[in-house]
Amino acid sequence: MANNDISDNSNVVQSNEVLVTEQTTSKPTTVPIFIMGKRYRVPSTLTILKALEFAGYRLLRGVGCRAGFCGACATVYKTPDSYKLKVGLACQTVVEPEMWVTELPFFPAVKKTYDIEKIPATAEAVMAIYPEIARCVACNSCTRVCPQDLEVMDIIQETLHGNLKKAAELSFDCVMCGLCASRCPAEIIHYNVAILVRRLYNRHLVPNSTELAVRIEELAENKYQNEVDRLKELDEEQLRKIYSVRPREGSPGIELKTNRIYWDDEIMKGNVK
Repeated sequence: MANNDISDNSNVVQSNEVLVTEQTTSKPTTVPIFIMGKRYRVPSTLTILKALEFAGYRLLRGVGCRAGFCGACATVYKTPDSYKLKVGLACQTVVEPEMWVTELPFFPAVKKTYDIEKIPATAEAVMAIYPEIARCVACNSCTRVCPQDLEVMDIIQETLHGNLKKAAELSFDCVMCGLCASRCPAEIIHYNVAILVRRLYNRHLVPNSTELAVRIEELAENKYQNEVDRLKELDEEQLRKIYSVRPREGSPGIELKTNRIYWDDEIMKGNVK
């Protein structure tokens, strides 16, 4: 393996050029950090993700939305002020002087397989699949590390008490980064438990939408075929105008009881030329 490559199980692979020279014009404040054990100087305002790129690393894995939503860039690091390992998302965590950084391609976790149709929405059913949740000691380490500020411990506790609706609501914004599991002394994989709970809740506890059933029947009967054909005849500019002027349920004076929009009426009104 070439010297400028990183082992296969890493998120990042270093490019041939190591861009560590300071700017010759307006010199920014730089700080030293260590990436995979190698020292670099990077601008102090960068996130870990941008610092990796600044240092010449080409990101192949462990990067996605860059905005804290996908959970792909879980990072482990240490700073001189503490002996403890710290974790965070690389796209959110700003570099610190003398920070030692390494990336987590994926936090090891076994995802169980199951048939959601055959599992009842009960605490016992969840525990049958993920029995480790009974080991929760309520230390709250998972909550403290969550980059989404979710009440992760409460998700597990609500699940144990059979309140799957509450657990599903609490975990709705989970990005499945795995940082909670990295700190759990009971070795609970919180995000896998949470996604099972949300699936059970939506499959078995949320009432079926009567409006959706009616709409599916109408589509099967080609009730809207004339409207579809009419839309196909319009060019992109006309479609954009129709979209921008369409009535919206909830807007002042608008009540779409049938959720139908009569495109020809919109065109006749002069909204679409």
